[in-house]
Formats: sequence, structure tokens, C-alpha cells
Amino acid sequence: MSTIRILPEKIASQIAAGEVVTRPSSVVRELMDNSIDAKADRIDITIKRGGIDLIKVTDNGTGMTRDDILLCIERHATSKIETTEDLFHVNTLGFRGEAIPSIASVSKMKIISRTQDDMVGHTLTIEGGTLKSIDETSSPAGTTIEVKNLFYNVPARRKFLRTPQTETNHVQDTVIKTALPFTHIHFTLKQGEKILTRLPATGNILHRLSSLMGRQVAEKMLQHTNETPDLAIDVCLGLPEFARKRGDRLFVYVNNRNIRDRFVTRAVIEGYGQRLMKGQYPQAVVFITIDPSKIDVNVHPAKEEIRFHDSFKVFRAIVSTVESVLKGINHTYAGMGSAPNFTGNAGSHYISEPPAMEFEDDQEWIFSNTDEKDTDPSPKKDLPAVIGQLGNSYIICETERGLMLIDQHAAHERLVYETLKETIAVSPMASQRLITPIQIELSAKESTIALENAQRLAELGIELEHFGGNTFLLRSYPAVLDTVNWNSLIPELLLELKKDTRVREILFDKILSIMACHSAIRAKHKMAREEMTDLVRRLGMADLPTNCPHGRPVFKEITYTELEKMFKRIP
Repeated sequence: MSTIRILPEKIASQIAAGEVVTRPSSVVRELMDNSIDAKADRIDITIKRGGIDLIKVTDNGTGMTRDDILLCIERHATSKIETTEDLFHVNTLGFRGEAIPSIASVSKMKIISRTQDDMVGHTLTIEGGTLKSIDETSSPAGTTIEVKNLFYNVPARRKFLRTPQTETNHVQDTVIKTALPFTHIHFTLKQGEKILTRLPATGNILHRLSSLMGRQVAEKMLQHTNETPDLAIDVCLGLPEFARKRGDRLFVYVNNRNIRDRFVTRAVIEGYGQRLMKGQYPQAVVFITIDPSKIDVNVHPAKEEIRFHDSFKVFRAIVSTVESVLKGINHTYAGMGSAPNFTGNAGSHYISEPPAMEFEDDQEWIFSNTDEKDTDPSPKKDLPAVIGQLGNSYIICETERGLMLIDQHAAHERLVYETLKETIAVSPMASQRLITPIQIELSAKESTIALENAQRLAELGIELEHFGGNTFLLRSYPAVLDTVNWNSLIPELLLELKKDTRVREILFDKILSIMACHSAIRAKHKMAREEMTDLVRRLGMADLPTNCPHGRPVFKEITYTELEKMFKRIP
């Protein structure tokens, strides 16, 4: 007897359904996609117990005839494509013909539909993939699909569902994310008779964004469009101050299809650059409009993954678009008239530095060495006026609007970074030759990286000579870095070279950030008033005075209004 057998149709359908239907929210998404493809301008969703007991989606789209209703419950039956070539020109959200039969195989489903031209509609009932009946009925034009008792016949899947409230939250998120690009459609989501979400048709996408991200974030979002003949990038970017530790508010759409794509996420974060701290994600929406022949949407049955034929081109377009928008933010530092109000988590981590970056307290800091481009010693009259130093870590200043605290390490790190970047952009890094080389001991792994990347280190002005074994001699280093603990910095640079395979500009940017951090003055370092004044003056001339190269905020303003509220002078 053969040990290989063909699975029964019922089991095969349930296995296939597992790729498409994972929880109630995935059912809602599939049904919404069909309603949108049917050119509906109103879609109403009703759920009970988070969609476990009932999911009902009603639209006023084109509807289906009796024959179409019967065909739609068959696997791989679709109106969206006809030939293999059509797979490379998909302009609809659905196209595989798997959603309806997959959902029907794990639920009790009813489909009611009527076209605009028909006098009567039809009702089809199917349970667990078995057709029960199809009858004529009176109904408005459009389609209603009811899905009851999801996974009733697959108890192993049903037990993995979360609580009704958790499933409700997932459904609500799915409705808003799916609806976002389709501002011309009215969407309503109900839990029983209670309205959870109402999204009226609108001409302004910011109205939809306020439902997705909150009014405060949406009102301050920056919008921009970057178009080329075969690619358009539309972005709605939240200010860096609204960044989160999770990437759940970064949404990507390709031809209006909501997708999950680490590649695009990375491009957006690269565009934000040093305005974000490591591990933070912006609140942003990216709409990519591209020739369907340039992408592959047939990657997974859930249709949440896409492959780009020219991924690097898309990557650069996204980075360029995001960068150009954020450069337009008014980073007024001198008068603080409209500078972003950074509200990062206050705490000791703004004072303490990573153990690997600690330096001796008796180091001397000569600010003019790190700012060769600044030759005007006279401070601007509208610069913050230095009052003093707090905890030997923060510079206290008075501004036109109130009080400003400047993180001295972050501020100086920004200045050193920009000096290094400007130097390496115009010519090879100027090196300082050592009469007595510095001996550096590396691990076996670090030694291998050093030998493989000697040329890259040389471009940064660092000359390492192999002295035998894991010992190296530092013969020269960048002239602007006079007060660096090279035994600490070199291993960190080598690890960055090993793990980073990105383009040269991005790699060097990361390395320059590390070098600037090691070279900048530390927290707990006492500064003279002249040094603080000089630092504040030169910070006002920086390209990006608001953030250090690692994304931490450089300063925080407390306005007179905030102070007056604090002391109960005003309500």
C-alpha cells in the first residue's frame, strides 16, 4: 500500500485557509479588499466578539450575478486576472481567488448580492466549505458577506485566538490601515450596535491620519510628493519628536496596498537620519506608486509582501524624499522662535555615557580645534545667553521665549561630527603623524577586520600597522581628534566595519558618528563660561543643531508659559 496519498478536498481547503485566514482581522481585510475592488463608495463592517462570532461586510459596489456568486466560492476563481501575463499588471487589491473559499472552509458564510442591472439578488449559504443553498432574495445593489463562528470546525486554530477585546483592536487597526488611501470611500466599523470607527469620505488625507495616529501627530505631519516617470513617492511624515520605540505607526502602501516591508522601513529611517535615536521609529506613511510590472505582488497568499525589481532605486527615492522634507523643518536655534520642542524621556541616561566611551575627567577641550570653518568670533546678538552649568553636564541659557538646557556632550558631538563630515567630503582626512605610535591590542576577530579594511581606515585618516599577532600600531589619526582613547575607539570602529555592508556614504556616516562621540566632551566635565559661550555660539551655526549624530536631542526649551503654569501664575 502506498504511503503517499492525496489529501481530501476538505483538509486541503483548511490547510490553504491557514495561509490566508489567521484571525478575524485577516478576514476583514480580505472582504474589504473585495469591496474596494468592486468600486464601492460606502463599506460598513459589523463584528461581534471581536469577529469571532460574526463578521459582516456590506458594500454598495457592482455586486454579483447568480453565476458569479457560485463561482466566487470556488478556489482560484477571480475576476481580476485571466492570463499569466496579468500577474505582472495587477492593479487590484485582490487577484488570487483564494479569500472567499478559504474563509468559507473555516466558517459559516452567507453571501447576499445584487448587481445594478438585476431586479432581484441572490443569497448563498455555505458551511465549512459545503454549499447549502442559493436562493433569490430582495436586496439593495451591492454585496453583503456574513462570516459566523470563525474556525468552528477547526478547534485547534480557534483556541489560538486572543480575547474578544484583543481581536477587536486588531480588526479596528486593520480597518483604518486598509481605508487610509481610499479617502473617497465612507467606512464604518461597529461592534454590535456600537460604532467603533467612522471614516467619512474626505478630500483631505490628514483627516484619515488623525484616526490612525491621533490628532496631535496628524496636524503637524509634513507632506511631500516626489515623482519620476515610473515611480512616485508620497510621504506624510510625523515630526521626530513623536518617534516611538515600536514601528507600529510606520505604514507603507504600494499602489494603495498596505504591506509590511523591512526594506522600505529601513529607507524611511535612513531618511530621518540623525533626527532619530537608535531603536526609535517615526510615525509616518509612505505611498509608493509604481508600474505594476516593476513589482511582484504574488509572493504570499496574504498579499502583505512585495518584491521590487529595482529595490535600490526605490530605496534611494524614499531616502531622498524623506530627507528633502525634513530639511524643510525650521530648526531655528538662535531665537528659538519655532524650534521643535523635544520631549524625550528625561532621566539619568542623558548624563551617563556608555562604559566603553568613558574618559578621564582631566582632559582639556579646545573648541576651536573642532570648528575650522567658523572664523567669526563674535556671537550673534540673538543667541541664547549662557547663565551657567547644571551638574557639570548641561548648559543653562536664557532665550527670548524662556529657559533652554543644552546637553554639552550631545552639542559638542554634533559639532565634531559636522567638522569630520565636511573634511572628508572635500579631501582625504588630514592625519596627524605620531612620533611614538600607540600600541593597540585587538581580538582575533578584530584583527581580521583591521587587515581587511586597512584602506577604509586610511580614508578616515587612521593608519594601523600590523605588528604581529593581534597587536597593531596606530601610526596616524585624524588631526581633529586629539583627545580620544584609541584603545576604546578602534575596536568599536572595526565592529561597525564588519557588520555594515551598506553603501560607502552610509557606512562612513556611521563611523564618523562613533568618532565624534568618542571625541566630544563628556558629561560631568566642568566647563568655563567662555567655553560654554563658544559652544553655544558655534552650535547656532550647525546644519542640524537639534540632534546629536545618534539622534539624541541636543537642547530642551522650557517656555515662560510653561514656567508660569508650573508656578500656578496662570491656569
